[in-house]
Amino acid sequence: MSGLVNPLPESPDNQEKIRLLIVDDIPETRENLRKLLFFESDIDVVGAATNGEEGIEMAIEMQPDIVLMDINMPGVDGITASERITQKVPFCQIIMMSVQGEADYLRRSMLAGAREFLIKPFSSDELVSSIHRVYQLGASRRQAMPVTHVAVGEVPKAEAAPSADGKIVSVFSAKGGVGCSTIAVNLAIALQQNAAGKVVVVDTSLQFGDVGVLLNLYASRTIADLAAHADELDNELINDVFLSHSSGIKALLAPARPEMADTVTPALVTDVLSRLRRMFDIVIVDTGSILDDVVLNVLDVSDKIIVVTTPEIPAIKDAKLFFEVTEALEFQRDRFVFVLNKADKRINIRAEDISANIKYKIENQLPLDERSVTTAVNQGVPYILGEKSSLLSQATVALSKYLVEALSPASEEVGIPVRASLFGS
Repeated sequence: MSGLVNPLPESPDNQEKIRLLIVDDIPETRENLRKLLFFESDIDVVGAATNGEEGIEMAIEMQPDIVLMDINMPGVDGITASERITQKVPFCQIIMMSVQGEADYLRRSMLAGAREFLIKPFSSDELVSSIHRVYQLGASRRQAMPVTHVAVGEVPKAEAAPSADGKIVSVFSAKGGVGCSTIAVNLAIALQQNAAGKVVVVDTSLQFGDVGVLLNLYASRTIADLAAHADELDNELINDVFLSHSSGIKALLAPARPEMADTVTPALVTDVLSRLRRMFDIVIVDTGSILDDVVLNVLDVSDKIIVVTTPEIPAIKDAKLFFEVTEALEFQRDRFVFVLNKADKRINIRAEDISANIKYKIENQLPLDERSVTTAVNQGVPYILGEKSSLLSQATVALSKYLVEALSPASEEVGIPVRASLFGS
């Protein structure tokens, strides 16, 4: 389910043990899991619950890093127990276990907060690798959210976001090809031109990012160059990998080749964005169209999330599904800015119809202008620079002004939500 990451160091001398809770109704399974993990010096099995209800109570009391959860149990099953644990102990990671590997089980586990899904029987190596991987992927959330003990039945309050001058705005669509990268690049320049402060655009579409192409920048330095320095990251290192654009914005590009994407972990992306927040006034993040760990981490730390759709049925359908997922994950509605791209009065699908269907208001519309966009893409000159007087450029400037107002101190501040996560972190 998750991308490959480097395992944690084997020596426990320089790190705390991974605190793990087992939840399974079969005594033999609980004992076998204990035996599999007995010789792992960096894993501490802090308890074993015999059912889902007991698992919830023990998770709240013991605050484990990881819960190893059986999906099929009488009474409160693993799905329900995982949902409650991710609400009440949001930094806790869930690894779901099942003898069945059907897609429906996998999907339900993800929505309940599971980070990974192990099919029984599994080997000791598979189990330990999964625990290490999930623990590392949750590192950034644990650092951001200190442990707080809460009473059974009480939902902990969200921690306030750390004070910071900069704002993070992500641009996302559940459907590829709707123009997110083009919007991100031109929006960043519009913000720079309208004195919104220092602006950087970050490409987190790690395998096939297009920000460099759209800005006509050669990817001589990318976010992948920071991977080797993840443990010693500082502002100076990040400054070294920025590329400057003639418009005045800075750019942090995606890796030059798809296979290099695996070197960029979700934790690294989160760390980089948290530092950029303190280096720039506005951070525009272009994301991929898949709800993987990287994208979810980006959405988590974003002050505003621009959700892009087009007046086409597949794009509208995917936008609706995305909003349904974010509601299940308890994202605040006011963090979203719903944008209709390629708006065309000749098409009989109106913005009002889309809003009524999805139940989210379309805040801005960017008109269809194939000539300007195609010319801009092929020449590597953003349309807001090459076609300043076009309706599309004017609409992009209007979107930038809307964002500035929405991000102003007078607007309601939005902190990082405590949510039940699609992948647990």
